[in-house]
Amino acid sequence: MSDTVFTYSQEQLQQLAQDVLRYAKEKGASGAAVDISEGSGLGVTVRKGNIETIEQNKDKGIGVTVYMGAEGHIRRGNASTSDFSRLSLRATVEAAYNIARFTAEDDCAGLPDADTLEMAPLDLQLCHPWLIAAEEAAELARRTEAAAFAVDKRITNSEGASVYAQQSQFISANSRGFMGGYPFSRHTLSVAPIAGKGAHMQRDDWYSSMRDPARLAGPEAIGRYAAERALARLNGRKLDTRKCPVLFEAPLAAGLLGAFVQAVSGGALYRKSTFLLDTLGQPVFAPHIQIVEDPHVIGAVGSSPFDDEGVKTHRRDVVRDGVVQGYFLSTYSARKLGMKTTGNSGGSHNLKLFSTQTAANDNFKGMLKKMDTGLLVTELMGQGVNYVTGDYSRGASGYWVENGVIQYPVEEITIAGSMREMFAQIVAIGADTLVRGTKETGSILIESMTVAGS
Repeated sequence: MSDTVFTYSQEQLQQLAQDVLRYAKEKGASGAAVDISEGSGLGVTVRKGNIETIEQNKDKGIGVTVYMGAEGHIRRGNASTSDFSRLSLRATVEAAYNIARFTAEDDCAGLPDADTLEMAPLDLQLCHPWLIAAEEAAELARRTEAAAFAVDKRITNSEGASVYAQQSQFISANSRGFMGGYPFSRHTLSVAPIAGKGAHMQRDDWYSSMRDPARLAGPEAIGRYAAERALARLNGRKLDTRKCPVLFEAPLAAGLLGAFVQAVSGGALYRKSTFLLDTLGQPVFAPHIQIVEDPHVIGAVGSSPFDDEGVKTHRRDVVRDGVVQGYFLSTYSARKLGMKTTGNSGGSHNLKLFSTQTAANDNFKGMLKKMDTGLLVTELMGQGVNYVTGDYSRGASGYWVENGVIQYPVEEITIAGSMREMFAQIVAIGADTLVRGTKETGSILIESMTVAGS
């Protein structure tokens, strides 16, 4: 694979990593870590049938961290280069060393403990190269956009359809004996059609993103669904201010899961800048809510045998029966908190949010019936989440639902609440599960939120 896709073999990257670690030791560093990567990709965007952009990328880089001093009195320095020559590697180590000399001591800095490192990484089959030519990618994008235009004459314009193909590889190593790395890929097909004319235009989009291009949704299916979403938003109305149940569509529900992850991540916890401080072992969600992290799903976007520091990853319950079982910690944040790393340097891996009460017929229509009367949210705007207080206020649009049936689209509203209350008031999670990045969830029904309108 490396012969056809990459410039360097994994063995060559490993040799470069060993050289860097040797240079750091010769310099007198008490420890060192190195990350080496290279990648290439293609991005093609088509708008109204014509190619707008063709972008090809090819990059490589080495990042070096050098540690000085004894445990508890560590100083560290970082430097990077895109030049893989021996002269450049020595200069980069020298630069990192010189930075470390002048930084303040940090009692939590340093390499991960040896017993936390992954010394025999699993092969999770994360690389499926897509060596697609630009014209072939453009034709795929054209088919996606054409399918959107074909749905209805009211699809009047487009922000374009895009194909992205990316394959990369890396090696991470440190002076405690860890060395690991692998090739990986991620490919995306997307489209954003526009419905209506003049002041009454509405846009929406849809995409499919996979490591294996063979598993991408078909271009016609993506185009049709994106067009149907845009058309459904035409003739939106405003609502007056009220309190009501709110159903977050699955793509947005993944954002709520992301907000929980951020609130129980090490940096926010040790800085005491989160509304979920000291919640380990405490109920945060209703008893039917479960969150599982499984980093070892074959071929999944969020899979990884080890984290960004080389710490082994493992399947675990993050939330069981509504109670927080674990945080998301790197080595540094764990030491700050007097805890052990959870293998989450770099973020979460394949998180699944689900409810023990979800039935097979709790699909999207089933969730509308379950809500009965309330607001279905399909788009959020702004960054109105305060992670210190948990206050939540976002611009939104979606649909007003009565008796389990969508009545009309709504726009120019704001939904607001306390995230602590929102998590506790999740009354149902749909069977309409969707994977967005490293997170998987169905639509989320919250018992009551404030909807501010006209």
